[in-house]
Amino acid sequence: MKNLLGTILLLFIFSTGFAQKGDTETIAIQTNIYCDHCLECPDCGVNIYKAVRKNSGIKKVEVEPEENVIHVTYKTDKTTPEEIRQSIADIGFDADDIKASPTAYENLDACCKKQ
Repeated sequence: MKNLLGTILLLFIFSTGFAQKGDTETIAIQTNIYCDHCLECPDCGVNIYKAVRKNSGIKKVEVEPEENVIHVTYKTDKTTPEEIRQSIADIGFDADDIKASPTAYENLDACCKKQ
């Protein structure tokens, strides 16, 4: 009986140790969103969500077009703020100090570009 209790205790300790994976952080990324219907636009909101979610460990993405901010909650052991910013820049939007890819920016709808 002692062996059974000891085995169960060890399994519990190991399983809780493996269940704890990386901390989560939330970052606010400054960008430039020019259209007034961003979250419905197929090039703005939807592509921003898809691009950010391609990174591992993304928990939450909130786009605030009025504030020109993207809030991203992510697991620190799965991705980095630099990778998240780069994924946004790769689809044509500035991400803090990383400028948008010129080619991706040119492929955005006219409403998504600076007028």
